[in-house]
Amino acid sequence: MKHLICPNCHALNRADEARLGQAVCGKCAKPLAGGGVLHLDAPLLDRLLAKDALPLLVDFWAPWCGPCKMMAPAFEEAARLLGPGVRLGKVDTEREQALGARFRVQSIPTLALFRDGRELDRVSGAMPAHDIVAWTKSRLGQP
Repeated sequence: MKHLICPNCHALNRADEARLGQAVCGKCAKPLAGGGVLHLDAPLLDRLLAKDALPLLVDFWAPWCGPCKMMAPAFEEAARLLGPGVRLGKVDTEREQALGARFRVQSIPTLALFRDGRELDRVSGAMPAHDIVAWTKSRLGQP
């Protein structure tokens, strides 16, 4: 059993690791994992980092950034390919400037991979979906 945060209502849930794709929140009945890209604000990001059992790949981006816009469909595709075992989320650094500063994001897009509340690695620059998936899996030690 894994502890998962509901991306909709932020409730803490327990889910069977073998059935993550079918797990729903006990409070709001929404899917717990594999639901695509999450739009993260500070409270949700902090709760995921503190309590959620799944690795989290965060795309720090801005709406005015051309490479960020180019990479957006690739990030969505990567979410489909990596889910439900890895969460993917986006932080709009224009809206969430404090998060960009807190995580010392110096260029965008920047991908940061977290597991057990700690940053494992990060990479800057736009990438296609295949490269996002390969980079993530290599950092998590997955084939």
